[in-house]
Amino acid sequence: MTVKLAVIGAGARGQIYARAAAADGRARIVAVADPDPARRDALAHEHGLPEQARFTGWEELAAVPRLADAVVIATQDRLHAGPAVAFAGLGYAVLLEKPMAPTEPEARRIVEAVERAGVVFALAHVMRYTAYTREFKQLVDGGRLGAISSVQHLEPVGWWHMAHSFVRGNWRNTAQSGPMLLTKSCHDLDWLLYLLGDEPIGVASFGSLTHFRPESRPPGAGSRCVSCAVEPACPYSAKRLYLGCLGDPDQEFWPLGPVTSDATTAGVMRALEQGPYGRCVYTCDNDVVDQQVVMLEFAGGTTASFTMTAFTPLEHRKTRVFGTHGFAEGDGRSIRIVDFTTGAEERIDTATRAGASLADGHGGGDAGLIKAFIDAVEAGDQAPLGAGPAEALAGHLVVWAAERARASRTVQAL
Repeated sequence: MTVKLAVIGAGARGQIYARAAAADGRARIVAVADPDPARRDALAHEHGLPEQARFTGWEELAAVPRLADAVVIATQDRLHAGPAVAFAGLGYAVLLEKPMAPTEPEARRIVEAVERAGVVFALAHVMRYTAYTREFKQLVDGGRLGAISSVQHLEPVGWWHMAHSFVRGNWRNTAQSGPMLLTKSCHDLDWLLYLLGDEPIGVASFGSLTHFRPESRPPGAGSRCVSCAVEPACPYSAKRLYLGCLGDPDQEFWPLGPVTSDATTAGVMRALEQGPYGRCVYTCDNDVVDQQVVMLEFAGGTTASFTMTAFTPLEHRKTRVFGTHGFAEGDGRSIRIVDFTTGAEERIDTATRAGASLADGHGGGDAGLIKAFIDAVEAGDQAPLGAGPAEALAGHLVVWAAERARASRTVQAL
């Protein structure tokens, strides 16, 4: 069986999932929908799609007789609910980019539609699908660490990644996209719930926008990096970041791809002079937090703390698990284990060589998700994905509760 996929949203994520599906060898891209003609035609050309398989929007695709087994929905976050509900109702299996939706009512609407239709559903929590996660989950579930007392988990967003995506980019403003904890860190809350396999019962959170604000602007700074006197000494220089991508195909795809399709010095400079990615990080319309902590209590008594911060290199997540019989810490590639009975140490190498970024395939998670989704569509069974719509929703409910806790400075029951 060749699984036929339609891609809705031909930006970076849509392109990545389409390529991963084609590389798997068991799937074929048969249609694309995107209002941007350049993105739409680029994906269509890459996958050999005729003109009649190119649609300007998901509504147009939904209006024709069903032409695929599944859809990949990689639109902007606020445009998820409409196509997810519609295509589930038409009998398509659905792979939906995270977050599920910006609001709880929309997310519940998606879950209800998928469950009512009985179709395969995957939310792109790609961290679940890495070799590293499989090893860590087996370690925790296998009992080597004893009962889990607590967990520390860190998401090192990366200073330049924060500037690119969450200060200058599409996810900078809560009203236009969503809070940072939803748009970036719903991965991490989902991962903690998956790792521990327990039900969270309470959450507290603190965080704020500490640095990327007008009052942090250096004296003499300009409104754009191309004409700024202090740009050479600024860690967030757009010139340094984007001109530094030239000549590297992976970096030209991301992070440079959203900035300009003209991968030349002149093309980059023109984009920085005219577009949003050339703005000074201290004078943008951003309002999402640049650091946040979340504290969780689980039904079994385990506690977990999660820290998201912009002020790091862009690296894999770091996790420490404290058990009654052992301790484990992981860095996205390997896991160090200390046995309390013998004092012996062991290191598990998960053979993960890919980096943590979008350009690196999220440490193998993108390919792992696509493989599991194709397995599920082929079998007509949710089981290969290891989670369904209810599990996808669970992490989002924690996110929204944590945001209520942060805003009100209270502990929220779950």
